[in-house]
Amino acid sequence: MKDVKDIKLEHLALPPFRDLLLVSSAPHGHLCPRQILGLRMGLAGAKALQLAVPQHDKNLLAIVETDGCFISGVQTATGCAVNRRTMRIEDLGKIAVTFVNVKTEEAIRVAPQPDVRQKAWNYAPKEEKKRYHAMLYGYQLMPEEELLRLEPVKLSRPVGSIISKAGVRVDCANCGEEIINEREVIKDGLVLCQSCAGEAYYQHLVPGY
Repeated sequence: MKDVKDIKLEHLALPPFRDLLLVSSAPHGHLCPRQILGLRMGLAGAKALQLAVPQHDKNLLAIVETDGCFISGVQTATGCAVNRRTMRIEDLGKIAVTFVNVKTEEAIRVAPQPDVRQKAWNYAPKEEKKRYHAMLYGYQLMPEEELLRLEPVKLSRPVGSIISKAGVRVDCANCGEEIINEREVIKDGLVLCQSCAGEAYYQHLVPGY
């Protein structure tokens, strides 16, 4: 498999892009097309919102629609991260991300153009035979308008409710566990965690636990 060092980047419009590729690929030990898409999307989304990246504040929120290597690209380009509470994962199984200006609530959803895999061949060396390698080239060299589509969107709920407030704590009236970040549910007048309110992703195996 080709390493990032094997990919020719001298024609890129963004000189720092090679450094971003190296940072993004380091935790994985390899470079993949989805990392490149994450990087390109992060740069494009931030540019559309006129926000500088990688951010050193928390004015940019990224809502990604899948997990995996793609997230590494988005995080490297933007500085958005789960552990900084500037990234959310809505696992829709799509290589897409919505960027939100937290102050203005302006939002831009960025996704690949439907035919980017086929178009990638136009940017690969003629001797290249593998589609994977063609995507490594194409996703780096393709013009933004050919690679990505950007759509202004409106969030279904206020960005403040998505980010919530750090430091807010309540106890669930049923299980007694602490709930942070305003994730409690009020049901029949009781303060409940989402699990006790019937929205759990797991089931108890021990009765009465």
